[in-house]
Amino acid sequence: MFMINNGYIYTDTIRFADEGRTVVDFYTRHYRHSPAETWWTRILAGQIRLNGRPASPAEILQRGDHLTFHRPPWEEPDVPTDVGLLFADDDLLALAKPAGLPVLPGGGFLDHTLLHLARRRFGEACSPVHRLGRGTSGVILFARHARAASRLGRALQNRQISKIYLALATGTDLPAAFTVDAPIGPVPHSPLGTVHAWSPAGRPAFSLVRLLSVRPGENASLVEVTIITGRPHQIRIHLSHAGYPLMGDPLYEKGGLPRPNSADTNSPALPGTGGYYLHAWKIRFPHPTTDQDMEIVASPPPGLNPASP
Repeated sequence: MFMINNGYIYTDTIRFADEGRTVVDFYTRHYRHSPAETWWTRILAGQIRLNGRPASPAEILQRGDHLTFHRPPWEEPDVPTDVGLLFADDDLLALAKPAGLPVLPGGGFLDHTLLHLARRRFGEACSPVHRLGRGTSGVILFARHARAASRLGRALQNRQISKIYLALATGTDLPAAFTVDAPIGPVPHSPLGTVHAWSPAGRPAFSLVRLLSVRPGENASLVEVTIITGRPHQIRIHLSHAGYPLMGDPLYEKGGLPRPNSADTNSPALPGTGGYYLHAWKIRFPHPTTDQDMEIVASPPPGLNPASP
């Protein structure tokens, strides 16, 4: 099932680095999902305005110029929208995100995002404190005003927010407990240009893994993962780097890198491609107003439930 949204207006202000570029060069450089020919067509169709008037493809940009791209309405793929409310007060929300629902707009999604659903239900001031991958289910925090966003953001930066996940990893020979500290950064991968993966030049990342149970018939193990840092796709990359990729992960293989053939098909595996088993189980944090220690728990789906045999 698809839905047609209301379109979107992208705005940009020209900075020193882009002064002297043409309009078409600017969009080709900064919005690489479309080639120059496509941007040329959009400009000629009147979808892009420069300082409030229709732009021309070869116009030279000056610092301080304002560009707007009026993207027409488009069809968005269907996603699960059964978002659960785990906690709410005047300062924050804790929501239970279903697997398959993007948190933020991107990749063709605008209205079919957790951000849109949260703002429609709880007000435009809502903003996510952290991120979850599209294929990941579980608890995510939203601030309800700027002061709460600032305080929770500071707590996240100071590592006062503890995030605990459940994951189904391949293999049955995992240690009872281990730490993964492989750095994470961008590596080449078409068609996006780069994706996050293990990279010696990447940013430091730390995950604590604890074995919960072994499932020999599935060649799988259920693990609890506490992330000390919050790099993109950290658990998927770290468990893959340790030799135990998530069950069903179409992108990452042993070693923490993208599979060599993951971009060689008409429907390449992208970071948002689902199929893996990962659930944000618990989050612990100081309340942004009272400083009270909080813990929010999101019930895991059946395949990731530690209580299941």
